Amino acid sequence: MTITTALAAPAPQRTRRLPHGLPGAMLILHRSALWFWLLLVAVAAGALLWMYGWGADAAFAEFFRRGCVDGVLNDGCDYIGPAYTRYDTAETVSGGLINAVPLLTAVWAGAALIGRELENGTAHLAWTQSVSPARWLAAKLAVPAVLLTMGTLLLVLLHRLAWGAHTELFRGMGTRQWHDDGTYFANGTLAPAYTLLGLAVGALTALLVRRSQAAMGTTFFAFLTLEFVITSQRPHLWPVKTLTSKDGYPDYIGMVVDDGALTATGKHISDPICVADTQCLADHDIVGYFRDYHPSSHFWPLQLMETGIVLALAAAATAAAFWLLRRRTA
Repeated sequence: MTITTALAAPAPQRTRRLPHGLPGAMLILHRSALWFWLLLVAVAAGALLWMYGWGADAAFAEFFRRGCVDGVLNDGCDYIGPAYTRYDTAETVSGGLINAVPLLTAVWAGAALIGRELENGTAHLAWTQSVSPARWLAAKLAVPAVLLTMGTLLLVLLHRLAWGAHTELFRGMGTRQWHDDGTYFANGTLAPAYTLLGLAVGALTALLVRRSQAAMGTTFFAFLTLEFVITSQRPHLWPVKTLTSKDGYPDYIGMVVDDGALTATGKHISDPICVADTQCLADHDIVGYFRDYHPSSHFWPLQLMETGIVLALAAAATAAAFWLLRRRTA
C-alpha cells in the first residue's frame, strides 16, 4: 500500500450501538419516563439507606442523651428532636414514593405509553411496519413491567431492611405500626403487585378511550376506585383473633378489625354505651367486651392473599387489553 492510497482510504466510522427491536425503540421513545423512574428509585433508595445507617445512629444517640433509652426505646418519652425529625421525614419521603408508584404508573401508562401513541397515529404506523398489534402491545407492557418490578422490589427490600433493623425508631415517637397503610404497603409484596395492576389498568383504559388526556383522567379515578375497593376488604382476607374482657375493652393489639359488647350467650353486638350503668348492662344482657384483631403474625398471610387478588386482576386487565386490541384491529 502506497502513502497516497493510505491517505485516500476513508477513515473507519465509529458506529454507535443502539438497542434493537421494539424494546430498544420503546426505551428511546420513553427515555424521559425512564430517567424519572431511575431518579425516583435513587432518591427513595438513598433515603432508606441513610435511615438504615447514619439516620438511625443519630436518632438513637439523641434519645440516649435525653434519657429515652434504657435497654430499649422508652415509648413514654415524649421528646422528639431534630435527628428523629429528619429520620421521620426520610421515612415519609421514601414510603410516600413507594406508595405513589402504582398510581404514577397507571396514569403514565394510560396517557403516554398507550394513549398518546393511539392518538397521534404512531401505533398504527408501527402496525404497518411488520409489527403486529399484539406484539406491539406485548413490548409496550413487558419492558415497563420488568423495569418497574425490579425497581419496586429493590425499594421494598431496602424498606424492610431499615424497618427490621430499627423497628423501635419507626414506632417509638410516632404511630408507625406494621399495619399502618403506608408501612404495610411498603414492607411486602403489595407494592410490585399494585404497580403491575396500575400498568395493566392504564393500558386497558387507554385502549378504551384512545385519547391521552382522557385516558389520564379516567385511569386516575379508575385505579383509585379499584384500589379503595380492594384495600377495604384487607382485614377480612384472613381469619381474625378475638380478645375478650369483662371490665372494659381489651388493649389495642395489632390491626383492629371490630369491637363491641358480649352477651351472656357469647353473641357479639354493638356497644350500647352503658359504661357503668348496671341497669343498662342488664337490659342488654352484656357480660363483657370483645375486640377482633390481626396480630403481627398475620402480616404475610394478609399480604399474600391481597397480592394474589391484585395479580389476578392485573392478569385479567392485561387479557382484556389484548382482546380489545385484537377486536379493534381485526
